[in-house]
Amino acid sequence: MIDLHFWPTPNSLKVSIQFEEIKRVDPSFEYQLVPCSIGTGDQFAPEFIAISPNNRMPAIVDHKPNGADKPISIFESGAIMLYVAEKTAMFWPQDTTAKYEVMQWVMWQMANQGPKFGEAGHYRRMDESSGDQSYAKRRYGDEVNRIYGVLNNRLYDRPYLAGDEYTIADMICYPWCTYMEAQGEDINDFKYFKRWWDELSERPGLKAGMDVGKDLTVDISSYSKEQLEQMMNQLFNQRARPAPEA
Repeated sequence: MIDLHFWPTPNSLKVSIQFEEIKRVDPSFEYQLVPCSIGTGDQFAPEFIAISPNNRMPAIVDHKPNGADKPISIFESGAIMLYVAEKTAMFWPQDTTAKYEVMQWVMWQMANQGPKFGEAGHYRRMDESSGDQSYAKRRYGDEVNRIYGVLNNRLYDRPYLAGDEYTIADMICYPWCTYMEAQGEDINDFKYFKRWWDELSERPGLKAGMDVGKDLTVDISSYSKEQLEQMMNQLFNQRARPAPEA
């Protein structure tokens, strides 16, 4: 059994897609969702920081790891997906060439697509009371467009990001693209990406993974000003936390 510490954001949905895809192949694969409400500060609880030192979700605890007699905890979505793909021998071919085709795209997503898309969304949501955000919006808007171009160019001569097989490289890149219209991009400008997107969007496992945690969504329109301020303080502009005393 794997505990998945989760909130329905793109970074967590990468992992739930993988888990649901695995379940379609192997119904004996088991995981349980452990909600981590990032708007109310669950990510700062000492028991969560013990498994995720960066106080970010997702994180997992595998209670029956291969080759070990004690549970293992892992944080960072890319590391989780590589671990589970290796453990289950699914969606990550292990011959050297294919293995690193997949790994480089997992690393690319973690270093490029996720952070840049996240920053673009952050600055697009900023209002005028926060000052002139035009440079930041242009900077990250251009990066979003460039990254869709990277995906599009990669997919013009192969069905999936790592080649002929659907792998965790595709799963990890999918959730952040669900905001394409809000990011100011037109999917029809990227025809090879669109073909990939349309195909993946019809996969039962992927759809099930994207539906995980839908009941956890919070309607912040009902929040008071004080509640909104508290939530923003939980999510943004954090500084270093003091280390515990020895």
